[in-house]
Amino acid sequence: MPKPIAITMGDAAGIGPEIIARFFCETRETCFVIGDPAQMERAIRLIDAPLRVVTWQQGQPTLPGTLPVLVLDEDEAPPLPPDLAYGVLSKAAGYYAYRAILKAISLAKSGMIAAMVTAPIHKEALHAAGVPFPGHTEILAHETGIRSFGMMLVEGNLRVVLVSIHLSLRAALDEITLEGEMRSIRLAHQACLALGIARPRIAVAGLNPHAGEGGLFGDEEITTIAPAVVVMREEGFDVEGPFPPDTVFMQARRGRFDVVVAQYHDQGLIPVKLGGIEKGVNITLGLPIIRTSVDHGTAFDIAGQGIADASSLTEAVTLARAMAARRALENL
Repeated sequence: MPKPIAITMGDAAGIGPEIIARFFCETRETCFVIGDPAQMERAIRLIDAPLRVVTWQQGQPTLPGTLPVLVLDEDEAPPLPPDLAYGVLSKAAGYYAYRAILKAISLAKSGMIAAMVTAPIHKEALHAAGVPFPGHTEILAHETGIRSFGMMLVEGNLRVVLVSIHLSLRAALDEITLEGEMRSIRLAHQACLALGIARPRIAVAGLNPHAGEGGLFGDEEITTIAPAVVVMREEGFDVEGPFPPDTVFMQARRGRFDVVVAQYHDQGLIPVKLGGIEKGVNITLGLPIIRTSVDHGTAFDIAGQGIADASSLTEAVTLARAMAARRALENL
């Protein structure tokens, strides 16, 4: 039996429990949820699913009609109120989501699970709970002791790696360094290998309109991005750029490149999400463990209505299992 995949419940005031319940209605994967059983039972009732919550046990497959849950101990996080309001920021929900992430990381580091897949969290709820990290990626990097890390977004054949992640645009400009560009190119290459792409073709997006237009609209392409591409090509990487950011993602979508290195958060995420967040997946790069996630937020505006789509979660679990299988083969 393959090792199980742990799915964290996410922020219970959002759509996390609902999409997890929908996923378990159809999955044959060996998975379990780290979360609050009362919230999962409420989600099951919300969508009228033919499921029952059971206590997760190591070595037990996911049986049809069951939703296995690993409950946090009270010293890790107190149970959430059974009538927790949907769509309302909750300090308690933020803290519980954080502790569930820590539990999943611990299980992954110990080798008890093949991968962790995360349902969405609410960054303001994390902040309200006193969590000193802006999101999943930073929590994962801190808990695994990794300094060279990144984020890849996958939607269909479009793959995007970000040079900077959760920063203001002004702060993101400071991340445009030779070292940052080279690190991101390496992470993009390694991520493609992990996804089974033997010879990754990497494109690097420019920062400025028209990739700077020869310095007319900014010189970061000349002083930093292009030199990084030259160095990485000399090291043997199949990388080109910088390309104008308004066309490079289209070229990747059409098959010219396997992955695009984007310079900041929104530059990379907008083209991915235009393709449809229903199928998008977020992968954290550079970790000793495997983590994938849905490519959408907590959707407070529709939480509790029973209409959330679980497709992104399904894609995230499928991709996590494929990555775990490939890693297992490499370790034979």
